[in-house]
Amino acid sequence: MRQMRAALLAGLWAVSAGSALADLRVLTCEPEWAALVEVLGGDAVTVDSATTGLQDPHRIQARPSLMARARRADLLVCTGADLEIGWLPLLLRQAANGRIQPGQPGYLMASDYVTMLDVPARLDRSEGDIHPYGNPHIHTDPRNISLVANAVADRLVELDPANEVVYARGHEEFQARWSEAVQRWEQRAAPLSGMRVVVYHKSWVYLFTWLGIEEIAALEPKPGVPPSGAHLADVLGRVGLQPARAVLRAAYQDDRASQWLSEQANIPVLVLPFTVGGNDAAVDLFTLFDATLEQLLTVAESGPCLDCAARTNSGRQSGAALLR
Repeated sequence: MRQMRAALLAGLWAVSAGSALADLRVLTCEPEWAALVEVLGGDAVTVDSATTGLQDPHRIQARPSLMARARRADLLVCTGADLEIGWLPLLLRQAANGRIQPGQPGYLMASDYVTMLDVPARLDRSEGDIHPYGNPHIHTDPRNISLVANAVADRLVELDPANEVVYARGHEEFQARWSEAVQRWEQRAAPLSGMRVVVYHKSWVYLFTWLGIEEIAALEPKPGVPPSGAHLADVLGRVGLQPARAVLRAAYQDDRASQWLSEQANIPVLVLPFTVGGNDAAVDLFTLFDATLEQLLTVAESGPCLDCAARTNSGRQSGAALLR
């Protein structure tokens, strides 16, 4: 009897120890949150991202392989604010994983922890893909990532208290490094204040607010609506009145409109990484902002475009040619 009891206690200890050492399985919707969870959780977490840095997070397919990962997840970290409205509800229904459903500890939306920008005064679907809770691309301001890190660290501890020391140490070390990096980036980015740019999609509202960059136009006439010839001609006219230094787009966005404007207005196209994995340089959160600022500063420090206005006026009527 004594031997049986000892064996039973040993078995229970083994099960308890095994569960304490098991990885917390985390699924994120975007690569920036996967990178954040990895640096906070270290070896205590296993992290998958539903999208890559070369995919549009608005539009992906909830494939069976993704559903299988959602079914196994203990924690889901997404941007929220309807960024994933086209695919996340379906994924959650199909996965049938009660741990990561809305209202559960395993469901975390990063946008719940930051101040949203561009919140529409009214909702009108004729205005394109309007996000009712505000612009969802919150990660382009590193100060928001710091706020989300606090929430994620707390949630990791709530779900996996056995590894509280691991998460506390990861959180403390990340915030110390991140604070130093933000100060360095702000000092380095001083020449960007007041720089005018054109964007393909309103992807960098938070970045521009942080750095004082002025967005004078978007190539999409409405969010999610492809550029028309008439709209491109209008954008070219605006660039003639307010010369821009560059056209910005993400790697997954169509390059035809930005290349046309670049040629007509004689300004460069910058393909910014947008998120972790968006180019070869952006391998983590720190290098994401290093790579982004490096590209922007290269333009800002290159001197003014002397013949932009002349080039703009000569090509103002030719926007429709892009769509032929």
